[in-house]
Amino acid sequence: MTATATQLRHASRNLPRYTSYPTALAFQPAEGADAPLGWFADVDPADVISAYVHVPFCRRLCWYCGCHTTVAHEYDRIDSFQQILDREIDLVARALGPHAGAAHLHFGGGSPNSLSPEHFLKLVTKLSDRLRLRPGAEVAVELDPALLSDEFVDALGEGGVTRASLGVQTFDPGVQEKVNRIQPFEKVAASVERLRARGIAGLNFDLMYGLPDQTPENVTSSVELALRLRPDRVAVFGYAHVPWMKKHQVMIKEADLADVAGRWEQADAADRALTAGGYVRIGLDHYARPEDPLARAQAAGRLRRNFQGYTDDPAPVLIPVGPSSIGQFREGFVQNAIATDTWSAAIRQGQLPLARKLVLSPEDRLRAAVIERLMCDLAVDVEAVCLDHGFAADSLDESLRGAAEAAADGLCRVDGRRIVIPEDARRLMRVVAACFDARLPVAQTRHAKAV
Repeated sequence: MTATATQLRHASRNLPRYTSYPTALAFQPAEGADAPLGWFADVDPADVISAYVHVPFCRRLCWYCGCHTTVAHEYDRIDSFQQILDREIDLVARALGPHAGAAHLHFGGGSPNSLSPEHFLKLVTKLSDRLRLRPGAEVAVELDPALLSDEFVDALGEGGVTRASLGVQTFDPGVQEKVNRIQPFEKVAASVERLRARGIAGLNFDLMYGLPDQTPENVTSSVELALRLRPDRVAVFGYAHVPWMKKHQVMIKEADLADVAGRWEQADAADRALTAGGYVRIGLDHYARPEDPLARAQAAGRLRRNFQGYTDDPAPVLIPVGPSSIGQFREGFVQNAIATDTWSAAIRQGQLPLARKLVLSPEDRLRAAVIERLMCDLAVDVEAVCLDHGFAADSLDESLRGAAEAAADGLCRVDGRRIVIPEDARRLMRVVAACFDARLPVAQTRHAKAV
């Protein structure tokens, strides 16, 4: 659909993606005596845990990238990293109190397949042992499909990986050249075939819009090629051009980027192709086959949102492993040191490499619950959430007045204290969620455009 002037105005706003509330911009220093080590020890013995492992290396630098990563030209650097990571896992296991085991391991980056197959297998085996991986647990790995060797695929299979997420982004050769990520369709297709042959049944694709020289036509073509490979899930992300934060993005010329109307049309083209292909919309920017666990979780009202995006993982505790990794406990959020040398120095001294934290207040939890339901369900009964969290029914009425202003622009409907985001406003759900963000005025320019 063609966007209205009002929709484009909201699409141009800088807003959080709300993978957490409060967002990471609100985190505070937490080194030394301020590190929340007690949060690890005080995990409820009945709690199932998850872990996110960040591998901050790639074998090539894609110019659109916004991740904490670097290219290691010699493997010695990755070898040293892997040895420190091994020690961190021991520190984490010793710091954790009794728990019910791990239901989910997620390896991200960077590119985890920048590790050697031997080092990856050692890593996943140790985590499975030290965090006591539960039967039927999901083990998910983000991969660079063009640089995926047969030996690494064998290591994935032997390590019990159940889901692989392939960073496809685009199949258009011209766009690939503009962002320094050359990977022909045939190479990605070969990677998919090898993964399935090794028993890795769950396959996710990441696609993008807003890249240089992208158009609705070549976005549609990329989606249609992707669907020929039958991924279970597809995420469609908008490129965030922030060269003042990610210096390598200066390689992308702003003249090659679409304006907000063009970005909207590209996102719309991807949406039409995916839904025509039988995929179900999941939240803001994910799609899944109707039989996929993510689609089933959404239908049952069990969809969650965390730092990895949309998930059906119900674990209340997320353990951070690796530099920059973010964790979540009942008490709040923690983040490991971002710089690899700072992270490794702490571990060499026998300390968890915690650098930042955020203690959640009761109001933070209340607002987080409302925002998560809006981002997952496109609807929320604000009064019911307030009462469920021990607040008065009218505690968020000021935020509801902001939602009423969004409703006047057609972004939602407000009936008493219940909010519903209509299907034609799904792409702007972050605008409605932001009405409940009490910290939004702080550093809004650090956030990406709403579309």
